[in-house]
Amino acid sequence: MKNLIEWDDSLIKKYNISGPRYTSYPTALSFEEGYTESEVVKAVKTTDNNKLSLYIHIPFCKQLCYYCGCNKIITRHQHKADLYLDYLEKEAASQSQLYQSYTVEQMHLGGGTPTFLTVEQMTRLIAILEKNFNFESNAEKGIEIDPRSLADGMLKQLRNLGFNRVSFGIQDFDDEVQKAVNREQCADNVADLVIEARELGFKSVNTDMIYGLPLQTEESFAKTIDRLIALSPDRVSVFNYAHIPDLFSAQRKIKDDQLPTAVQKLQMFKNTIKQMNDAGYILIGMDHFAKKDDSLAIAQQKGILHRNFQGYTTHGDCDLLGLGVSSISQVGRSIFQNPKDVKEYYKAVDLGSVPVCKGLTLTQDDVIRAAVIRQLICHFELDMNAVSKQFNIDFKIYFQESLTSLKGLVDDKMLEVNFNHIKVTAKGLLFIRIICMSFDAHLQSQAKLQRFSRVI
Repeated sequence: MKNLIEWDDSLIKKYNISGPRYTSYPTALSFEEGYTESEVVKAVKTTDNNKLSLYIHIPFCKQLCYYCGCNKIITRHQHKADLYLDYLEKEAASQSQLYQSYTVEQMHLGGGTPTFLTVEQMTRLIAILEKNFNFESNAEKGIEIDPRSLADGMLKQLRNLGFNRVSFGIQDFDDEVQKAVNREQCADNVADLVIEARELGFKSVNTDMIYGLPLQTEESFAKTIDRLIALSPDRVSVFNYAHIPDLFSAQRKIKDDQLPTAVQKLQMFKNTIKQMNDAGYILIGMDHFAKKDDSLAIAQQKGILHRNFQGYTTHGDCDLLGLGVSSISQVGRSIFQNPKDVKEYYKAVDLGSVPVCKGLTLTQDDVIRAAVIRQLICHFELDMNAVSKQFNIDFKIYFQESLTSLKGLVDDKMLEVNFNHIKVTAKGLLFIRIICMSFDAHLQSQAKLQRFSRVI
């Protein structure tokens, strides 16, 4: 069934505040410094899981995109990637010793720009991973691609190396918008790459877009989405640009007077939802769309959709291991992160087998709340009785404060709470992050909510 949003301007004015995206609970703001390798080892030994999802962070980019808030290193010196691969090889060799009983069901390369790597470097990276980890024969292997960085023949080489999913970072097709964010690309070239990916047999071709960028208008972004729909990607992410120049120095190069207003941004998103819906896409959650026969849409229909640091996923039963600078892992009840600075990452790899710098071990309360938030953000409804049985609690007593805090949202017809069932309404779909915040016990200690993006 399609998730159809009902727009209510008065609610948007009232509730468009900042909040977590809940790719984890607790969120990264709760990570504690000094988390140790021994705590990670304990987490691995005490989990009964044997399924693994691998994430590898490639931080290099040849050019700075002004909107970007990712962990990145701007350089044109290819040899820096060789050094980085040396350390990835050390980390993979040592970390993999903890995961010998695991089978890798999913692998994803993110960044930065993973396709900064040459064919030779990419071949070396895949060889490192295959040497150290046990891959399932039909493992899902995905990579994020900047169309501008893709060398001739690289897409074919990626397919030959076993990649079967690609995600193209397009952001916008408008030439003036591209100039304003220092990311100029040829729209025809992007279209050709999408077509080539299908011809090469990639089983999923996805795209990333951003609304709220400088010089975007309602009309120009509607044209961009129309052009995107014509390419017929399997999945589409349409992210809200969060302008936080105090936090991300690259964003200071964007002129404030060129940014669309909050009202214009909302209309862009409203138009996008209608365009995607009319084209047959399902709103998976917040800012993700998928064709109705895509595995994400099917997983949501079956009630088994999951969410983690890679966004919405069908591999919710996998532990997640992140390799490389700034990568985040979640194994059993442990969430931990590698150093964000590449020099600190190199030092940490040299010092120990697990280059962890911060993290946390989930309490039983964290586990329960994570399950509730995940259910709501993935499926927009929750069975209180099911949670009570799963965790041996009385939901209404355990979450008395949370249910009380939801009353205002119920009064505003954003969700319904009946007997033992919570259901997000068409009016509430836009505000799922706010609904989830009612179950977040850590928010009180995180006063700097401006570090989160706005919910719309």
